[in-house]
Amino acid sequence: MEAALLAWFERNGRDLPWRKTRDPYAILVSEVMLQQTQVERVVPRWRRWLERWPTVEALAAASPAEAIREWQGLGYNRRALNLHRAARHVATRGWPDDLTELPGVGRYTADAVSCFAFGRAVLPMDVNVRRVVERTGASFSPAAAQALMDLGATVCLARVPRCGVCPLAERCPSRGRRYEPLRKQGPFEGSFRQRRAQTLRLVASAARRLDELDAEAVRSLARDGLVSVRGGIVSLPA
Repeated sequence: MEAALLAWFERNGRDLPWRKTRDPYAILVSEVMLQQTQVERVVPRWRRWLERWPTVEALAAASPAEAIREWQGLGYNRRALNLHRAARHVATRGWPDDLTELPGVGRYTADAVSCFAFGRAVLPMDVNVRRVVERTGASFSPAAAQALMDLGATVCLARVPRCGVCPLAERCPSRGRRYEPLRKQGPFEGSFRQRRAQTLRLVASAARRLDELDAEAVRSLARDGLVSVRGGIVSLPA
């Protein structure tokens, strides 16, 4: 199966900029940005981030406030803070052997950076890779990681797989199956997540008085370290 998958990938693989580097910092930035955010939105923001902070040392020298401001619009802003903390960890102590020691880096992200940057023999299991592996029941090597990601993202879709164009369909035991929709997150509009995002956007533009803001959202943001409250003034962390 892997040979057929790699042949398909050679013809159909997505042209993504972070696939043209082995820089662990650049790959870490891409993986953190891709958490909960669509590829199309990430590409220009990844380029902009690396133009501003081309090395892990450059990001480490910036303030958390600068990282949070640059992140605005990508959502789940705690990712920016964790990425900044990870950069400071690497800048002072180097890349750890176990990348899950870095702030905000879980098993998948650690495996992705290990595989794509350091060439370690580990297959990163994101939702797309896991879907293909579970449906085919096949084993794949780390060399097939990016091909599996693309197949899961564009062909082996969550609900209605495109089996007619799948290079693995002939030997796939799940061919032709349809799947129930997974439980979706509640709508963003009118949610507490939206209130948090709106509040952080206001504070990112300028420090604000607490009584001008959504107090519940401020408390939540402060618990995550995304804002600081002193003397009734809310600002980004220094």
